[in-house]
Amino acid sequence: MRFTHAGPSSLFLRLLGVVYFVAFVSLAVQIVGLIGHDGILPTLAVGDNALRTLCWGGALAAILLVAGITPAEPILVLLWLDYLVLSQLSSEFLSFQWDALLLETGLIAVFAARGSRVGRWLMLWLLVRLMVGSGAIKLASGDPTWRNLTAMTFHYETQPLPTPLAWYAHQLPLAFQKTSTVIVFAIELIVPWCVFLSRPWRVAGFVLLVGLQILIALTGNYAFFNLLSIVLCLPLLDDPDRARRSSRATIVFAVITVPVSVLMFLWSLGIDFAPPLIREVAAMIAPLRSVNGYGLFAVMTTTRDEIVVEGSNDGVTWKAYEFKYKPGDVARRPAWVAPHQPRLDWQMWFASLTTYENVPWYQNFCVRLLQGSPDVLRLMAYNPFPDAPPRYIRGELYRYHYGRDTWWTRERIAAYSPASTLRP
Repeated sequence: MRFTHAGPSSLFLRLLGVVYFVAFVSLAVQIVGLIGHDGILPTLAVGDNALRTLCWGGALAAILLVAGITPAEPILVLLWLDYLVLSQLSSEFLSFQWDALLLETGLIAVFAARGSRVGRWLMLWLLVRLMVGSGAIKLASGDPTWRNLTAMTFHYETQPLPTPLAWYAHQLPLAFQKTSTVIVFAIELIVPWCVFLSRPWRVAGFVLLVGLQILIALTGNYAFFNLLSIVLCLPLLDDPDRARRSSRATIVFAVITVPVSVLMFLWSLGIDFAPPLIREVAAMIAPLRSVNGYGLFAVMTTTRDEIVVEGSNDGVTWKAYEFKYKPGDVARRPAWVAPHQPRLDWQMWFASLTTYENVPWYQNFCVRLLQGSPDVLRLMAYNPFPDAPPRYIRGELYRYHYGRDTWWTRERIAAYSPASTLRP
C-alpha cells in the first residue's frame, strides 16, 4: 500500500518513519562504542560493519517510509525486524521503555497501515496503556512524593538529562509544582479514555496529551519518547467511520496480543492476574519485546548522585573524564540533546543508583578506558589523557544540586569504584 492521501493515517506513518530514522541514526553514531569489538559490551554475534549496516540500513528504510513512495507494509516489517535485532544484540543499552514502545508501535503499524478498524483500535489501546499505566503506576508504587504531590519539586533536578529550562522550572513555587502534579495525573489517568467518546472530545484529548508531551520535552531529554507519544495520539483525529474492514491476519494478531497486553497492563500496576494460557502466550512472544507494560517514574528520585570517572598515572593526581551530556563540570549548562539519546550518559545515571559491583557494563567501561579504546573514547566529551591511557581508573560519587550563581553545585559523597589498573 502506498499512502499518498493526506490525513492522520498518512501523517502517522510518515512521522513513525521520522521516529525510526532518529532512533537508527542516534544508534549509528554510538553503536560501535557500546557493543562493537572494542566497545563496552562487545557482541559476539556480528562485527562492527554489520552493526553499522543495521543502523544505517534502518535509517534508509525509514526515509522510504517517510517519503511514502514504496508499499508501507514491507518497509514496516523491515524496520521492526531491524530494531528488534539491534535490541537483542544490545539489550543492556536498548532496554528503555521507548525502545519497547517503538517495537510495539512498529509491529502494530504493520497491521494498521491499511487503515483497518482493528488496527486503529490496537493503536489507541496502546495509547491508553501507555498514558494510564504511567499515571496509575505512580499511585500504585506508594511513593510518598506522588501521594503528597511534591514529586515535581524533585523531578526537574534529579531526572537523567535535564534541559536548560529544567533549571528555571525547578525555581517555581511549591504551589505551582503541586498544581502541575495534579494536572499530570489528570491528563495521564483521565484524558486517554476520550478514545471512546465523540470527535470533539477526542480532539480535546489530542491537544491535552500532545501538550503534556511538549512540556515534558521542554524540560527533559527523553530521546524520541515524546515524539513517538505524539505520533500515537494521531489516531485520535481519525474518523472511525472511514476505517476499512480488517483482514484476518489483523484479527488473529489482535486475538493473540490484546489478552497479553491486558495482562502486562495489570502486572505493571501490581495486580497478579495471570490465567495459565495467557501467561504461556506472553512467555512465547516475550522475546519479540512488542507487547509490553509501561509506567515511567513510578518512584521519584529525590537526590541526584553523579559518578565522576577519574584517571591517574601515579595514584595521587587524578583527572576527570567529561561525558558529553550528563552533568560533570558544575559550570556547564544542561544540554539540548533529544531526540538523540546518548545511551552511555543515560546508563551512568542508572549506575549511580546502585553499587558498581551490580553494574558489569560499568566495570567493562573502566577497562576500556584503561585500554584507551578509541571507539569508547568517542562517546566522551573530554579525554584528559590524549597521549596514552592512564595507569589507574576510579569512580567518585558526588551529589549535585542546582546552583544559584552556577548551573550546578556538588559535594563528594563517597568513592563509587576503587582504583583499578591493568598493569602489575
